[in-house]
Amino acid sequence: MTVNLIFKYFTKLTDVQKQHFEGLDALYQDWNKKINVVSRKDIDELYLRHVLHSLGIAKIQQFAEGAEILDVGTGGGFPGIPLAILFPEVQFTLVDAIGKKVKVVQEVIDGLGLDNVKAQHTRVEELKGQYDFIVSRAVAAMPTFVHWTKGKIKKDSLHERKNGILYLKGGDLIEELKDYKTVQIFDLKTYFEEDFFETKKVVYLPQKYKI
Repeated sequence: MTVNLIFKYFTKLTDVQKQHFEGLDALYQDWNKKINVVSRKDIDELYLRHVLHSLGIAKIQQFAEGAEILDVGTGGGFPGIPLAILFPEVQFTLVDAIGKKVKVVQEVIDGLGLDNVKAQHTRVEELKGQYDFIVSRAVAAMPTFVHWTKGKIKKDSLHERKNGILYLKGGDLIEELKDYKTVQIFDLKTYFEEDFFETKKVVYLPQKYKI
């Protein structure tokens, strides 16, 4: 899968955005040889399994100019870096507790010249500040994730949708989410035709959720 997969679903990209998306492959190929942050199998399908998957969040929520987004457990920079390319007027903070992963993320940010992203080596519980949305990709079960991120979401919203968590998950989520009455689940197969997305979902949990 090449970068054309991204262009297929996001047709209004600027030349700069296209260059940034094109640049991801070489940067990750290079850094993955030094510090393994993406599995060997996945690096060959970077645009499908990582970049487009991350951008699934953008099919559910468009971020407004000036919004602040926190990516928790970013790993190799997903979903934060692809979203930051797509939304250059939005500020992204990417955190991970594993230093070598944050090093790779910072190198990718620097390599692309992204000025709306910062990477931090920290646990989210120790992070100061609040954000409009918290994004992540299956780093923990939702109850654990909600506990980690408590108090990190702004009360006042810039968007029609209430501030909250946008979480990329796969498989059967009934048991994990049974206590959250206001949760919404969006199937990514609605937006992307590739088989990879058959069981992939975006889970939205508003800040004022009901149990």
